[in-house]
Amino acid sequence: MALMLKGARLIDPQVGLDEVADILIRDGVIVEIGHDLAMEKGVERDLSGKVVVPGLVDMHVHLREPGFEQKEDIASGTRAAAHGGFTAVCAMPNTSPVIDNALGVEYVKARAAAVGKCRVIVAGACSKGLGGDTLADMGDMRAHGAKAFTDDGRGIQDAGMMRRVMDYAKQFDLPVMVHCQDDGLVGEGQVNEGVASTRLGMLGWPAEGEEIEIARDIALCRLTGCALHVQHVTTARGLDLVRAAKAEGLPVTCEVTPHHMFLTEDAIGPDYPTALKVNPPLRTAADAAALIAGVADGTVDAIVTDHAPHTDWEKDREFELAPFGMTGLETSLGLVLTHLVREGVIGYERMVELMAVAPRAILHEEPVTLAAGSVADLTVIDPEAAWTVEAGGFCSKANNSGFVGAELVGRATDTYVGGYATMEDGAIVE
Repeated sequence: MALMLKGARLIDPQVGLDEVADILIRDGVIVEIGHDLAMEKGVERDLSGKVVVPGLVDMHVHLREPGFEQKEDIASGTRAAAHGGFTAVCAMPNTSPVIDNALGVEYVKARAAAVGKCRVIVAGACSKGLGGDTLADMGDMRAHGAKAFTDDGRGIQDAGMMRRVMDYAKQFDLPVMVHCQDDGLVGEGQVNEGVASTRLGMLGWPAEGEEIEIARDIALCRLTGCALHVQHVTTARGLDLVRAAKAEGLPVTCEVTPHHMFLTEDAIGPDYPTALKVNPPLRTAADAAALIAGVADGTVDAIVTDHAPHTDWEKDREFELAPFGMTGLETSLGLVLTHLVREGVIGYERMVELMAVAPRAILHEEPVTLAAGSVADLTVIDPEAAWTVEAGGFCSKANNSGFVGAELVGRATDTYVGGYATMEDGAIVE
């Protein structure tokens, strides 16, 4: 099939491209980029006024399948991803059963091939059953296509065990993605310890519960040489630890989420909105500002969502009983465009690095570029589209977004995976 995308602004810092031009795609591959291109036959689309970038990747997503399909499944989760402009997501392994062996990896890959609307990259667990004490079948998972290892949802508490995980991952040249949480300090914490926990009368979750494990895992990275990716950094001091590790030359990368940048503990009011109960918790305004500064100065490598869908009934409970997590796939791009790009904090080039280039590099995926010969995984953006986040307006099964009611400017209108539209003019292509 031939496809011509006409007249969009094409932006890709990997090839130094930022100009209005046409893209000719044939059989899922970019054939030519230029001006006034023509083709004998095929589908032609006028994208004047739109922006086209290499397909976005969210490297931290909970698709919930197998085991928690009432919250989300691979079909609904990948539709939500396509609706948000993502051409690929990395699925976390904290499912039921846990993705801790080759069979689990193959199951997710097979389901994604059958029902997915975007590419699904599989992360395998570090430990069996996420128990933190016995190595998962890391070699088999690597042989069957796992691209990273993580016990996301909890931190590995024993330093010796964490060293073994990193020693093994190093052999397979794959990153270990860490959820940094010292359970002895965090305990039953519900919200950030300090003003928020005092005001709300709830158990506090100290910043040190995250920072101590960041420091420990950086030390183990130094010891083992294993690539370390710190998930959802939330504190200024935690980001400083990553910054220092990078300056030392260690193979350390990190990510932040829109909700930790654009929401703070102050948003949790006396109505105790459970959509704002997340793990790690929302931190202070100073922490959020530090994360945004880290995005701008290059310390942060990737923006992710930690998309964590839950059913309405699970979230519609007392704050301390409700599960942690919020959705994010369908709001992430709009939030970044509204609060970072339009505000001049970063440009489109940096956005592409954070949301398309670096995630692929960290996960050892093939680069996607706006150049002849590259696979045609593309995200089309209307930078002037004004819209309001509405409950019930999601392709996800879940509505637990902390941004419901937010007024945003900019969103994806079309998503192409391998040259085929999975979303066109804002609607999922079935």
